[in-house]
Amino acid sequence: MVSAETTLSERQQLEQHQQLEQQKQHLLEQQQLHIQQQQQLILEHHQQQQLKQQQEQEQEHLRQSQAQAQALAQSTPQPQAQVQAPALVPIQEQPQAQASIQEQVPASALDPQVQTQQALAQRQAEQAQRQAQLEQQQQQQLLQTQQQLLQQRQQVQRVPQQQATRRKFNLDDFRIHRTLGTGSFGRVHLAQSRFNSRFYAMKVLKKTEVVRLKQVEHTNNEKMILERVEHPFLINMWGTFQDVRNLYMVTDYVVGGELFSVLRKSQASPATRFPEHVARFYTCEVLLALEYLHSHAVIYRDLKPENLLLDSMGHIKIIDFGFAKHVPQNMTWTLCGTPDYLAPEIIQSKGYGKAVDWWSMGVLMFEMCAGFPPFYDEDHIKLYGKIMAGKFRYQPHFSPAFKDILKRLLTADLTKRYGNLRGGATDIKNHVWFEGINWDMVYSRQIEAPYRPTILGEGDSSNFDDYPEDGETYGVYPAGETDELGMYFPDF
Repeated sequence: MVSAETTLSERQQLEQHQQLEQQKQHLLEQQQLHIQQQQQLILEHHQQQQLKQQQEQEQEHLRQSQAQAQALAQSTPQPQAQVQAPALVPIQEQPQAQASIQEQVPASALDPQVQTQQALAQRQAEQAQRQAQLEQQQQQQLLQTQQQLLQQRQQVQRVPQQQATRRKFNLDDFRIHRTLGTGSFGRVHLAQSRFNSRFYAMKVLKKTEVVRLKQVEHTNNEKMILERVEHPFLINMWGTFQDVRNLYMVTDYVVGGELFSVLRKSQASPATRFPEHVARFYTCEVLLALEYLHSHAVIYRDLKPENLLLDSMGHIKIIDFGFAKHVPQNMTWTLCGTPDYLAPEIIQSKGYGKAVDWWSMGVLMFEMCAGFPPFYDEDHIKLYGKIMAGKFRYQPHFSPAFKDILKRLLTADLTKRYGNLRGGATDIKNHVWFEGINWDMVYSRQIEAPYRPTILGEGDSSNFDDYPEDGETYGVYPAGETDELGMYFPDF
């Protein structure tokens, strides 16, 4: 059995890497905040343009008022000039009377103009003052944001940029808390490090059950693949170890719970389902994760809502790589997966490749928007018959674009299935249902999630269902108990 001791230097390196990851995550959140602030600045700039346009309209109105006043001033004296003076008035006094009339008429005509000018001048002064205050606030906000981002980058750069390596742990390194989930041959616990107080998810597998259910290869594959992959939407594994009875895998604790639970709690009617824009958000992140795995010759083979967790920001993490397999020759024959999500070529016991993941993604998309999978029957034989026939009913609320992308993913003809064509995942990305998606922003997690889980603290587990504990105390075994199955798991 491989030694499970952890040296002090290794723990220090691990803690440094963990701090680096936390600071990177914080930097991403700060960048997302910066983008939101930039959007606010754009909105405020638009408001300034509207204000400027309003000022120009008011100035034009002022010019029109002035022109009207001048026209009135010129036209008003003319009738008075045509009035003939009475015969009793001396001729030399007529100009004086006309001048008096001319003085009175322009004065009365200019009164509204003066009032309009004064009101507009006051309004323009107030608007100029408000605009100056707004520009000053924008400059202060932008400067503050830039300073925060600069500080975050400097903090990340100060952390040693060494490559993270997988370390050996043992049970003494952790405090084991409640159960987060159960499976056929093990369960997942919330665990807390005794060294840095950080919370992890610890997957505990019973060796006897793994061997009995013939899952040795799958279990070793899971460890091997998780050691090699690193992606924003994939679970990260920190280390493994074993004792005489169990295998232990230590991964990130994803605090938001299962997407499956969020789907079941959805308030959409008439069924528990997501609107298409919500389903599209999660599909985009799943798509990038599958594309990454396929680029490393890995087929996932177990895509379903239960295997998608939400982090504190509402982004997904794909977990449970028990059925994942490294397939450098692009073909495998193992029958495995969740029945509702199996592709036809798996059921036919034919050789299959990465295309099975794109079929499963189509099933996931359908279930997110309908509340149930496209193929379902309690009798697995009948279920497989429906999958082989490839016939399913679109729901009335499905958009034409959504129906089209489902048709191109849920086709038994591998020569027509999107993702399996020459363009690969790009064909899916370019489909009209994904129109307007910025894939770089998706990858960098800069798109705000439609749902952000409520988190009460770092070790909060309220977003997970309750499971009865089995009462087993790990590591406490009868004296002299030997490890007869450790030879099946030499790398743990």
